[in-house]
Amino acid sequence: MEKLKVGILGATGMVGQRYIALLENHPWFEVTLVAASPRSAGKKYSEATLGRWQMVTPIPTSVCDLIVKDANIVEDIASEVDFVFSAVELEKELIRELEMKYARNNTPVVSNCSAHRGTEDVPMLIPEINHSHLDIIQVQQENRKFTKGFVLVKPNCSLQSYITPMYALQQKGYKISKAIITTLQASSGAGHPGVPSLDLLDNIVPFIGGEEEKSENEPQKIFGTIKNGKIINDTSIKISAHCNRVPVVDGHTACVSLEFEDKDNKPSLDEIKKIWKEFSSVPQELDLPSAPRCAIIYNEEQNRPQPRKDRDNDKGMGVTVGRLRECNVFDVRFVGLSHNTIRGAAGGGILNAELLKAKGFL
Repeated sequence: MEKLKVGILGATGMVGQRYIALLENHPWFEVTLVAASPRSAGKKYSEATLGRWQMVTPIPTSVCDLIVKDANIVEDIASEVDFVFSAVELEKELIRELEMKYARNNTPVVSNCSAHRGTEDVPMLIPEINHSHLDIIQVQQENRKFTKGFVLVKPNCSLQSYITPMYALQQKGYKISKAIITTLQASSGAGHPGVPSLDLLDNIVPFIGGEEEKSENEPQKIFGTIKNGKIINDTSIKISAHCNRVPVVDGHTACVSLEFEDKDNKPSLDEIKKIWKEFSSVPQELDLPSAPRCAIIYNEEQNRPQPRKDRDNDKGMGVTVGRLRECNVFDVRFVGLSHNTIRGAAGGGILNAELLKAKGFL
């Protein structure tokens, strides 16, 4: 099978680097173009990332000598690729304009950026949950007179550690009414160089700009429905989030307490574990290359999940949960963990692109 030609926008940054590392030897996609800011443009990729390559594996040889393009020169890049992954670091309005410009130039955009997460005709996708939101792409193209192009985004990285376990319960008819979520977010979530070491070592920072709002609002769109050409948010679940930066390199942890709407129809702890163990969705059914074999992995050990021990479960794409128990205030509580730069960032974007290809959008 001939591979699709892929461009990485923001290729020199942390998320861009993770894309390049994960896409090495991908069965469907091949990185043929890298783009970044004007200051990196014109250099070989290996030169542009000299002293800045943060992955544990070396730069793939197929990418080392690629000449970095200026991500703002849309027409030139659009003519050379089948689609792009967007991980650019700009002001939100500039990102919105840039991604739509690629879409107007017949180039699908699979974005890790937050700029279009609130746009009504742009799907914000977790393939195991709201794969049906792909239907809004045709509306987006009609609204904006796109032909082949469109924009699709993935949600905030911290959501991955708890939203799929919540969805699995709702899918079985156990409607959640309230959630209190405390996230313990890894330093890599701040990019590189990220949080200064003297601020984070021997410390916890109880504030991450914009994270609590994203954690409280983005699930509403993911759980929402398409009506009259828009994604209408599901506001029935009330979420209160506390977001903290902790001295962990990779892996976002969430401590979650849930209240169910129907007090006479609450699942037992054993039933919840069974639901999580058996949960499977479209990525697993389609056997997408990056899909975790088990989307939700339950660990029975009392002191798990732990970032260092569990973040790489199932290629770093699985969500690991544990410590399920009754809650003295709500109904149940648990701890969730996901790899923030794989499942929560580039790996999640690649899974979105695989679903798009499998469904005929690429």
